[in-house]
Amino acid sequence: MHTEKNIVDKVNEWLTPKFDKKTQDEIKEMMTSSPKNLEESFYKNLEFGTGGMRGIMGVGTNRINKYTLGKNTQGLSDYLKKSFSGEQLKVAIAYDCRHNSDTLAKVVADVFSANGIQVYLFSEMRPTPELSFAVKHLNCHAGIVLTASHNPPEYNGYKVYWQDGGQIVPPNDVEIVQVIENLNYSEIKFDANESLIEYIDVAVDEAFAKSTVDNASFNTSAEARKNLKIAYTSLHGTSIKMVPKVLEKAGYTDVNIVTEQAEPNGNFPTVVSPNPEEPEALTMALDLANKINADIVFGTDPDSDRLGVAVRNNKGEMQLLNGNQTMVVMTHYLLQEWHKAGKINGKQFIGSTIVSTPMMLELASAYNVECKVGLTGFKWIAKFIHDFPELEFIGGGEESFGYMVGDAVRDKDAVGAILLMCEIAAQAKEKGSSVYKELEQLYVDYGFYKEHLISITKKGIEGANQIKQMMVEMRENPVSEINGQRVIMVEDYQNSTARNLLTNETETLFIPKSDVLIYYLEDGSKICARPSGTEPKIKFYFSVNTAIESLDEIPAAQAHLDTKIANIITEMQLN
Repeated sequence: MHTEKNIVDKVNEWLTPKFDKKTQDEIKEMMTSSPKNLEESFYKNLEFGTGGMRGIMGVGTNRINKYTLGKNTQGLSDYLKKSFSGEQLKVAIAYDCRHNSDTLAKVVADVFSANGIQVYLFSEMRPTPELSFAVKHLNCHAGIVLTASHNPPEYNGYKVYWQDGGQIVPPNDVEIVQVIENLNYSEIKFDANESLIEYIDVAVDEAFAKSTVDNASFNTSAEARKNLKIAYTSLHGTSIKMVPKVLEKAGYTDVNIVTEQAEPNGNFPTVVSPNPEEPEALTMALDLANKINADIVFGTDPDSDRLGVAVRNNKGEMQLLNGNQTMVVMTHYLLQEWHKAGKINGKQFIGSTIVSTPMMLELASAYNVECKVGLTGFKWIAKFIHDFPELEFIGGGEESFGYMVGDAVRDKDAVGAILLMCEIAAQAKEKGSSVYKELEQLYVDYGFYKEHLISITKKGIEGANQIKQMMVEMRENPVSEINGQRVIMVEDYQNSTARNLLTNETETLFIPKSDVLIYYLEDGSKICARPSGTEPKIKFYFSVNTAIESLDEIPAAQAHLDTKIANIITEMQLN
């Protein structure tokens, strides 16, 4: 097998004495037994995507290991020194339940400390939102969390947070990557200064729990809280460290945990994927809910930023909500509570993303608040909070099962979102309603919106090229009609253009560049294509809607919208 010269050069560098013997031995083994794997491990450097850097663990420049993370951390250390010259630098570090997360977190802590930076390292695994909180709480300049979110067990990752508790965004992200790219591996300082590493746990836990209860509680009666029967699973992840504690603190006593999934475990042995977006992941929680007749089901991903919710429908059956539905229910509730309290004066906003339901815009309009829409990823919502300090942030979310209540945490936060959802469910139950009925009423009041997502997986070098080609085709040869509806607008976020196909006028999009295409049809349908920033996938998002005047119209409207989505998928040959 022929190997490209740039790959050979990288491999040879990793066979020099600046890399440990174990690493060199693994490379030599791959050279003889698995040249294809060797190529995959070295053909590029791991890149920062939507949610930081994620990759398969192993040796090589395209893998997560002590050298790639050491290089990241050395680059970040250099950048912090330059950005905050003369200040005593501080960083916080957390990690999740994945294999090697604890040892990799210590490597990261060692490098920071070797660079004279004060480190606050969680003594055990903790949820990602707690890290975001800790950055601000401890007045840190930056934060790191070691996690690959819901990716398969062989993955790990590295997310970087800035002073405000949000993930890095322009211009810092590009500048940091540039510094990292220009570094040689020989420049990494691995020798820890242990006196600069402080272990944190209980005090920050208590502050985070208090902040969550303060932000996500809304005058629910003690009785209503006791009467809500909850089934909950952490899917072998970190939320078990905080969710039971927060719910107890808030007064929810009937919390039933899926015991088989309560123990953190990086193999995620009871699920195909530890992702609450996948219905299969919540099977055991749904079984428990049916056994005990629970009102609501919660499931979180390994690092506890994503939340899956199931509620009882009008037939009394457990039904999974999608991320858009959960987000709409929570946002409407917050808007209602802010309105009741007389806190809305036109200087508030909610946040969403370009691939999430347009129903968020309808809610914002109805309550006289702004809806700021950014690229996929909560770092953009956090950036809105940072960039518009004159506006109060109420809440916001995205379709991929993420939500943020208020601005104490600047990332999606399953801990706060669970408590908020409990408040909604408990109050609804007390007045003889349900979360499901509340959602149906929203469809009558604001329009029946229905969304659907298709993910197509394309692995490895070949897969990445196929995804690129699919985007090129759609970009260069846009369709003019889909399902009998004219395409009236094409937004191309890579070129920063919005082109009206009816008038041929082009406007500039003032949102950071991203490889995303959105088609808008004349009936209000919306189709979005986007390669994933964290997985080897291309994603297609569909949103369709219709107006209804009563609850009785919902079944017919649902069937109509399902057919519309199916027809669009067939016509685009995505079946």
